[in-house]
Amino acid sequence: MTNSTLSTAINIDPLLKVREAADLLSISVPTFWRRVADGSIPKPIKLGSASRWAQSDILTVIDQAKARR
Repeated sequence: MTNSTLSTAINIDPLLKVREAADLLSISVPTFWRRVADGSIPKPIKLGSASRWAQSDILTVIDQAKARR
């Protein structure tokens, strides 16, 4: 199986840095952290000292906001 075939066969869910996740939501990084603290955004996946969010988790936050309007 080639790398191209492997990435197609496995559903890849990119991990986003805080700035990338905040940008996807169009909010500032401090506001992003406030939303994590209040539970509106899921807690990060910790990789050593790095915090990352699954792109699917951030997209779910967007979908939930759409459903509430």
